Amino acid sequence: MPDAAARLNDRYSLARELEFREAAGGLLFAEAHNDLATATVCLQGAQLTAWQPRSQSVAVIWTSAVAQYAMGKSIRGGIPVCWPWFGPHAMDSRLPSHGFVRTLAWEVCGSRRLESGETQLSLAMSSGERTLVYWPYQFHLELQLTIGESLRVELITSNTGATDFVLGEALHTYFEVGDIESVRVLGLDAAEFIDKAKAGQRSRQAGAVRFHEELDRIYVNSESDCAIEDPILQRRIHIAKFGSRSTVVWSPWAQKAQKLGDLGPGARNQGGWREMVCVESGNAVENVLTLAPGATHRLAALYRVEPI
Repeated sequence: MPDAAARLNDRYSLARELEFREAAGGLLFAEAHNDLATATVCLQGAQLTAWQPRSQSVAVIWTSAVAQYAMGKSIRGGIPVCWPWFGPHAMDSRLPSHGFVRTLAWEVCGSRRLESGETQLSLAMSSGERTLVYWPYQFHLELQLTIGESLRVELITSNTGATDFVLGEALHTYFEVGDIESVRVLGLDAAEFIDKAKAGQRSRQAGAVRFHEELDRIYVNSESDCAIEDPILQRRIHIAKFGSRSTVVWSPWAQKAQKLGDLGPGARNQGGWREMVCVESGNAVENVLTLAPGATHRLAALYRVEPI
């Protein structure tokens, strides 16, 4: 076993429940497999790439079958952590879209078995030479994953410096669906949104969100919970969020998917883009935060599934 994975297993593994491995490309992964669920987390980007409750015959979190797993490359699918900005950088287009933490290695800082039977894994990153290249502020960042029949993801940002900083963020979650044209997203009725697929025009949602073309919307000033209703997989995915005033809903559709090139054929060979939808919890555009020195902000999402 490679040294890095061995050291992590010596300190943080949980017997028959959590272990670490190193993949061929050098990336480190945590594998959780308790009585309630299975999950995989890549330590680069602190990116959960799989979660499937034992009650589900199909995974809840979607990751492309042709996703790249390489140092410094973003992984298509799972739950990328967008931080400390969402989308392109406001002033420097050379900086990476959605921030820099999703392609940097995080450190494991804790693991434990909960009385509920869930597995908890904590990862962290602090400012230093590698982050100052992208962002001139001091911070400590922690991602806490609680893996079971439900999945809780909590991103904790602390300003450890002497000046304020502006924070944009999102949990860019990809969900597995039966077919994008059959699903609908509930919980956003009457919310105002910025339509990025239509030159940034502003509109207001009427009823459920349905999908018949590329859809890329930032719903602002909304703290509402959402649900993905999926008649093909006969389930409803509930999304409760905390510390979030923006919800992003994204489906690339066929033409955009072809340009992206890494969405794959899909498990049912109908195109990977047809088998996923992103419903993201975060703080973007006018909902970005200003974090004062010594202040901490918590962004969390709780996912659970029920049959319909």
